Amino acid sequence: MTDFEDTKDRGRFMGDLKLSRRGVLSAGAALTVAAALSKPRMAGAEDLKFCASLGWTVWESGRHIVNGYKDAVSRLGGTLTIADANYDIKKQADQIASFVASKPAAIFITPADAAAISPAVQAAVASGIPIFCGDSYVPNTTVTSTAMSNNFGLGAAGAEYIAKRLNGKGQVALVSLPSNESWDQRTLGAKSVFVRFPDIKVVSEIAFALGGTTTPRQVVDNILTANPELNAIWCAWDGAASEGTLAIRAAGRKVFITGIDGGRQSFEYIKAGSPFAMTMAQSFYEMAYMNAFYAHEVVAGRKAPRFVITPSYAVTEDSLKPLKDIPDNYDQPGEAIKLGWARAL
Repeated sequence: MTDFEDTKDRGRFMGDLKLSRRGVLSAGAALTVAAALSKPRMAGAEDLKFCASLGWTVWESGRHIVNGYKDAVSRLGGTLTIADANYDIKKQADQIASFVASKPAAIFITPADAAAISPAVQAAVASGIPIFCGDSYVPNTTVTSTAMSNNFGLGAAGAEYIAKRLNGKGQVALVSLPSNESWDQRTLGAKSVFVRFPDIKVVSEIAFALGGTTTPRQVVDNILTANPELNAIWCAWDGAASEGTLAIRAAGRKVFITGIDGGRQSFEYIKAGSPFAMTMAQSFYEMAYMNAFYAHEVVAGRKAPRFVITPSYAVTEDSLKPLKDIPDNYDQPGEAIKLGWARAL
């Protein structure tokens, strides 16, 4: 259930949160989300036109982003036009310019390469149309609001898991995504952890280019071949961890791998006890939903926060073992609590 149909439902939802410092922060965020979900359509909302330029719609993350926008606009009112840039920078810049010309009520953007599309976003902001970004902030712009994860924290959490599992000693490789500044924060977070463990050696770092000709599996194959004593691989996203799992299995190596994103496929690998040991699961659905919610708020003359940090969850085999079914809606507000998952970031 994603509806908080009455005050009693909201009360039960909030009662599940422990009032630690993190619990208090989570409770505040949960109240905002609960309000968004129970918000009635505003008068005339059905006439509002929204446009979304999404850097990608593949992977579990892309599917959840699309669903979040569609569900929010369906619930809150308006029409939605979605364009998929498929990691093509020029294509996304052209999409944004085209959307600006159509003069919608608001534009939603999930950047594939935030720095590269910054000029297009600057022009969109200058047009006076409210601009809402998801997953990544866009440098040198002042958009209306950005909903995203704590990317530095995501990277650090995966590295902490590796360091703990290796008891502070071993060989580690990194598969990074430097093309997007926010995604690159994950790698910086991981390195900030590994540097504190003198007996953990980062023996390889491969910068992966999305949209290139090399696959994540090929990257991990090369890492395994070049490093026969490797213990673990940290990945900046789950696509590399999933494909890397296949490479590790094929090589017959005792190496484990971590990722960032979450979703059904990742959870299936993790629950099965594969080399894919842990993911930091993001709330892509909630990112999109909150952007659409605050777009309606701005159209109604109310304010939107400059940043919304959406929940992330550390998911391991232990998190999934008690569950009968693999969760696909964990990032819809209120669902993670039902699974017994606590917000990690």
